[in-house]
Amino acid sequence: MQALVLAAGFGTRLRPLTDVCAKPALPVGGQPLIRRIARWLAGQDVNDLVVNLHYLPHTLTAVLGDGSDLSVRVRYSWEQQILGSAGGPRHALDLIGDDTFVIANGDTLTDLNVRALIEAHRRTNPLVTLALVPNREPEKYGGAIMKDDGTVTGFVPRGVAARGSFHFIGVQIAHAEAFRPLPPGQPAQSIGGLYDRLIAARPASIRGFVSDAAFWDIGTPEDYARTSAELSNREKGYGPFS
Repeated sequence: MQALVLAAGFGTRLRPLTDVCAKPALPVGGQPLIRRIARWLAGQDVNDLVVNLHYLPHTLTAVLGDGSDLSVRVRYSWEQQILGSAGGPRHALDLIGDDTFVIANGDTLTDLNVRALIEAHRRTNPLVTLALVPNREPEKYGGAIMKDDGTVTGFVPRGVAARGSFHFIGVQIAHAEAFRPLPPGQPAQSIGGLYDRLIAARPASIRGFVSDAAFWDIGTPEDYARTSAELSNREKGYGPFS
């Protein structure tokens, strides 16, 4: 299984830390975030990675390289302008090559069982399966609305999301077909854009996989400090991000 790791963003909320370093290259608990993500994917047999780049790309390639020391193959998808959460995958389709692949955000961490996500996707075969957890902080995170059968019917922004909604934790399985209709080289978003249109045009094309996976945010300086401290305090060798 291949994966696209989305790592092109500016990391604006983490400035001034991100003035000199791309957010996924920041050390979290003593290790660059992007290396933690690559190691976690490799541990789930996802060992062929494409990483998209735009902002301070050399700070990412310097810590990740070709991935050989992490038992993964890493290639890079360069974006002259940031293409977004849907435009980025569209731009990388030819480089990825496979029809079905994992997409993982490069600025968050989770201990999600990706094998279980893949199995759930194969059973129902939608265009996209999103990894979700119950939304316990709707004032902080937007939410996906889902039927009992796992069909995602829409998305609501933070502050509007209810505790009955589900929090997307930044990992998904997608078919290339979901992105191919987009104009190449044009910025586009998935949630709030492409996925909403897919739901309207092809009901049941987006599904959710709900688990109790942990989620570590690194969006703000406070989140970054809390996540770094938690991972630093874990016993060496414990958990998927140690």
